[in-house]
Amino acid sequence: MDFNFKDKYGIDDLIKIMEILRSENGCPWDREQDHKSIRQNLIEETYEVIEAIDNDDTELLKEELGDALLQVVFHSRIEEEKNSFNFSDVADGICKKLIIRHPHVFGNITADTPEEVLKNWDDIKMKTKSQTKASEAMDSVAKSLPALMRADKIRSKAKKAGYAPKSYETAYEDTEEKLKALSKASYDKAENNRKIGELLFSVINLAAMVDVNPEESLYRACDDFTENFRKLEENSSK
Repeated sequence: MDFNFKDKYGIDDLIKIMEILRSENGCPWDREQDHKSIRQNLIEETYEVIEAIDNDDTELLKEELGDALLQVVFHSRIEEEKNSFNFSDVADGICKKLIIRHPHVFGNITADTPEEVLKNWDDIKMKTKSQTKASEAMDSVAKSLPALMRADKIRSKAKKAGYAPKSYETAYEDTEEKLKALSKASYDKAENNRKIGELLFSVINLAAMVDVNPEESLYRACDDFTENFRKLEENSSK
């Protein structure tokens, strides 16, 4: 095995370790993996990074970022074995994307506020992806995202195209209307499914009007519900 043990390792060492693990004399488990078999790992590692951030745990964040980085190196290595691309190509791609989408830093475009930066980013993104319609930008939102997060991204793209409630009152009235549509239970499951979906989407519009991230809001609500339920259990056992 051609590998030098060190006191401090870097990204090149990680790439080399993955190459060894995937080699003929490496690890049987690592060798048999493909993109789909380790797909869930990438999702899980991402959520563990988020949990470390939410808990303000710096040491755990360092560890979880390493685990997430491993997944990027792992997927890159699988493609390198197919002579498709490697980790350097991945790094090259994201570097070029950052340079192109930050013309106010690497070019001669002016953007003095975060809002102007985001507008430039979206405009450049649509151009580089050859998107001419807002619907095409909506189609590009990953369907693998949690539904609430995907809906909020689609809502945001609709807003940029001029299709969004003009005021909080309008958004509230729309939500109220969708809620009234559910005032009587239906035995048609497909109909109920459609109406609940419309209600949830209208709530996302309502959240945007008060600058609330619906994904984070529901996340906190789950914690609050669990804590209140815990107190209820404690009080009922006295």
